[in-house]
Amino acid sequence: MTATTKDKSLIWTEVDYEREGKQVGFLHLPHSVTRSAYGTIPIPIAVLRNGEGPTVFLMAGNHGDEYEGQIVLNRMIRSLAPGQIRGRVIILPAANLPAAMDGARVSPIDGGNLNRAFPGDPNGTPTFAIAHYIQTVLFPMADFHHDLHSGGSSLDMLPFCSARLGADEELNEKALAALRAFGASLSFVWAYTADQRLSSAAAVAQGVVALGGEFGGCGRVSISGLKLVERGVRNLLAHAGVLKDWKIQNDGPTRMVELKGQDYYVYAPESGLFEPFCELGDTVAAGQPCGQVVFPDDPARDPVACHFKRAGLLVCKRHPGRVVRGDCVAHLATDR
Repeated sequence: MTATTKDKSLIWTEVDYEREGKQVGFLHLPHSVTRSAYGTIPIPIAVLRNGEGPTVFLMAGNHGDEYEGQIVLNRMIRSLAPGQIRGRVIILPAANLPAAMDGARVSPIDGGNLNRAFPGDPNGTPTFAIAHYIQTVLFPMADFHHDLHSGGSSLDMLPFCSARLGADEELNEKALAALRAFGASLSFVWAYTADQRLSSAAAVAQGVVALGGEFGGCGRVSISGLKLVERGVRNLLAHAGVLKDWKIQNDGPTRMVELKGQDYYVYAPESGLFEPFCELGDTVAAGQPCGQVVFPDDPARDPVACHFKRAGLLVCKRHPGRVVRGDCVAHLATDR
């Protein structure tokens, strides 16, 4: 029988989402292996509740090699007190725990990419079981969801907060208002979603205001990214009406950009060593060379260039030099 999102999750937890106060515990995902026949994968979770009010669900570690969100949410679990809020805050700081502990984009257990696993499968491998629990248990409780990302090991990014748009215009307006409240100097709108397996797309489909963002890259921890996430998450909580006594802070007006189609991306045309021609933040023209692939093992062979298909702002570029055909080497945004 094919599993559906209506099937009950096998994940269990001692956390009571309706209890007042602060709880820090685990989502226990049954995982039977040779070294532990009745074992579980204990995924950390925190819940703070203080009376009636909205629910904000904060998540990091969707990809394990993206660190700014993991650090800030861990800090927030330690520092945030129930008396500072009204309503509920749910924090999942290392959503795909096996990937987070491995410092990798995907899980070392099943090779699963959590951000390509929704709506998940309760009877599937760990990554899909985690996605199913988020889809069927956490999203239905949430009014706002923020999934904190960075470029990970393979990409370098201009730091930005982002919003995912869908078919519901009222929900879109709420998402854009939350995006502005976050207070990043660059705000990014995903107006094109080809892949519905993303956490933010799954949240939007359930009527949840869904934010994301890229706050670092190159597999490092960005100090400026940490500061942006720390302030921005508190801005979001205040905007949602959850965090009391916090005045929304920013560094001035945000530049609003968007990605509207597949032609915003550039891919490596061959396998080899990628030589970029442009820097993050550059404004490029349609047809302009993005870079070229050179062949150290065949120096007599001419390099193969790749080009931007449209004009725009370079917000993402590949970090490692080695590429294989089909690797994303850049993507653009245009002013909204």
